[in-house]
Formats: sequence, C-alpha cells, structure tokens
Amino acid sequence: MAERVLVTKLGLDGHDRGIKIVARILRDAGYEVIYTGLFQTPETVVAAAIDEDVSAIGVSMLSGAHGAILPMVTGALSDAGADIPVILGGIVPEDDFQTMYDAGVARVLTPGATAEEVVEAVRGAIEESRVS
Repeated sequence: MAERVLVTKLGLDGHDRGIKIVARILRDAGYEVIYTGLFQTPETVVAAAIDEDVSAIGVSMLSGAHGAILPMVTGALSDAGADIPVILGGIVPEDDFQTMYDAGVARVLTPGATAEEVVEAVRGAIEESRVS
C-alpha cells in the first residue's frame, strides 16, 4: 500500500499551481495524495490529516504568513497526539528556516526545488518521524 500524503494551501493564499505540481510529483513517485484545496485552516488540515491517516503533510504558503500559521499546525498536531511530519514549501526566507524547524516543521522547500528534492523531503521526513 502506498504512503498517503496530504497537501494543502493554508490561509488566504489562492495561488495553487505549485501545490498541484507537487501533488503530481508525489503521485508519480508512488504516493497516494490527498489535496484539500484552497483556504484551509490549521484545524481543518490537522483534522483531515488524522482522518485520512496520512504519513506526512505538505503545506504550500506563498503569502508570507508561515511564521504565524505553521506553528498553529504543528501545535494542533501535538495537541491531538499526532506524529505527522509537516513539510513547508513556498516563499520562505532563509532567515526563517530555523524558526520553522523550531516550530516543528520537518523540511522547508523553496521555489525552484526539483522533483527529486520534493520526493526526498517527503521521504526523509516520513522516515525520521518513524525513528523518533
């Protein structure tokens, strides 16, 4: 059975071309992909991830709100007792990477990431979550 990955757009960011490409990359790599669509909240994403029994969550954020929203996602996962790694992709300044890791984000990808980098980020995050 294929690993399941949920991919989503959080907040008011309506640019979804990139996440759709990521969904296809992951599907082509053998993952079962659940796409929640636009304008999701941290609570809806966490509920969907738990309901769908996913191995990872991929979040696309181009709005610059990652510093406020991603800690809500990782916090809600922790509150629910769910050990599901979160991979953040989008417009994230390098200065924010450590803040995202400190907030519990497993990987950060920026524009220009290759298909191989996307797949490796998801694969690595899932493997690390199983070891911890």
